[in-house]
Amino acid sequence: MDNGIVNPLSAVIFLLIFHCVYTESPSTTESIHFLKPGDVIENNKPGLQTFCHSAKPKHVKYMWESLTIYLRTNIENYDLYNGKTPEEVMQMHDDNHRSWNFNIFSIQKNKKFKINPFEDVCIGIYVHPSNLHKYTVSMIETRTDSSILIMMMAGAALFLGAYNLSKNTLFYYLISIMLGITTSIIILVYFISKFLLKGKMMYITVLTGWTMSFYLFQVLWENTQLIIVQYREWVAWYILITSVISFVISYRFGPITNVRTKRLIQWFLQIIGLITMYYSSYLREASAFFCIFILLLYKSPTVLTQKGKTYWMNMFPERRKLLTEDQYREEGIRETNKALNELKEYCVSPKCNPWKTTLILKDPIRFARFMEGESHLSEGESREHDAEITRIIEECEYTDDEDDTL
Repeated sequence: MDNGIVNPLSAVIFLLIFHCVYTESPSTTESIHFLKPGDVIENNKPGLQTFCHSAKPKHVKYMWESLTIYLRTNIENYDLYNGKTPEEVMQMHDDNHRSWNFNIFSIQKNKKFKINPFEDVCIGIYVHPSNLHKYTVSMIETRTDSSILIMMMAGAALFLGAYNLSKNTLFYYLISIMLGITTSIIILVYFISKFLLKGKMMYITVLTGWTMSFYLFQVLWENTQLIIVQYREWVAWYILITSVISFVISYRFGPITNVRTKRLIQWFLQIIGLITMYYSSYLREASAFFCIFILLLYKSPTVLTQKGKTYWMNMFPERRKLLTEDQYREEGIRETNKALNELKEYCVSPKCNPWKTTLILKDPIRFARFMEGESHLSEGESREHDAEITRIIEECEYTDDEDDTL
């Protein structure tokens, strides 16, 4: 009976001693490396290695710059930590290994990290002693990052085009389809979680708290790309079916017609555009200046345009010139069509009284035909007009011939 009591106690003591040794061992093998653009560091040691970058001074010429840290390794079982100082990285590592919880401090196991050039950044890499230890860490500097430029221009385009997009029918259907797909995924995840959390799984989740839920969510998120690749046909069919259903529902109710709703959509798109512009660059001061500039440009474009045009006309007045016969004829046709269209718009508007208009017309039937799309000229008037134009052209040609003979 004594042996039965001693053995479990010995096992527990052994596990505690092993756990303490396991958690303290990384601190003896830790090493701190400060990276600069172009540096390549190879590591063959187990344990925690910290790679840091010191913040560079802020300047507007570095607005489009980005730094990227690359990790090249065949190791699959390793932990990553992200902090501002080596002490913060070490604290995360110690907190993780001194508990029996899952590694909630570890960031996603990417092998490419974009970091802020204007902040102190440290990346901790912990390799278990039982694994292969070799890996390479390098830093690349990109003076003009195309993704930053594209993000800035996309935010500006979204802000300036929000008014037109809020009234665009095609944009309405595209957004409806995207919202339908997203909503269906959320509903699907909800029902799956309700199904999985029945019975024993529910008790496990309650006992472990939010740590188990966070761990499961992290595992699912990291394997999303793998799931999409392996089950791409099912994913494609799911997206197609939900897209069709979303389009049918949005087509049934039709586009948005309420003016206030359109204005809310416009403001929402403009806010997204400003946020995109602000977070496009690591130099937040410069991106904030661009946001303020585009706000001023959007709020007072008419005043700026009028003042600029007035200043230009005063400094460089346009010389007056006479119109040619062709230009005069084209302008007459253009202005006539414009006046006729304005007349049609007025007659169909509530401002026009049809009975009073009919009383003052000499030929109401002809006017009604004109409103239905027929020409504003009768056949006789058209023939007279063509004959007059022909006579004028012949006179001009006769005058030119006389000038040539002289």
